[in-house]
Amino acid sequence: MTTPGRGSETGERTPWLPPRWFVVLAWKVHRALFRLTGGRRGLWRARPQRWGALRLTTTGRRSGQERSVIVGYLEDGPNLVTLAMNGWGEAEPAWWLNLQAQPRCEVQLADGTRHVVARAATGGERSRLWDRWRTVDKDLDGLARRRPTETAVVVLEPVPASREP
Repeated sequence: MTTPGRGSETGERTPWLPPRWFVVLAWKVHRALFRLTGGRRGLWRARPQRWGALRLTTTGRRSGQERSVIVGYLEDGPNLVTLAMNGWGEAEPAWWLNLQAQPRCEVQLADGTRHVVARAATGGERSRLWDRWRTVDKDLDGLARRRPTETAVVVLEPVPASREP
């Protein structure tokens, strides 16, 4: 048995993915659509059986500059949950490395902006949230097997209004 979100050598079916250049191009087109429409296109709310898209703005761990990326998310009560998957590539996504260095960040949703603090889910919480992602992506485990390390389940917790910057 494999750990959810961890690479495997078991010979289980690995779902097809387009070539890496295509994945990167799709990300660039998505961000360009968001910018060109002034944010009116490119973000959508999560629904019970469908992930949403949000814009995550972190502080660069080396540059100190703001860095933004659009990622998929699910809602878990007041929290937002995403996967640090980097398009199922081997490397950790830069935004996740940035959040590990500086967990406070901002998310822009289809209906507004929130200040949040990021952390990796662990133990039973991680398993529960991974299972939630499985309900919207039936190939999740197969895709995760493409990565040599466990895929972090990232929880974005709201910062109380009195502690916002």
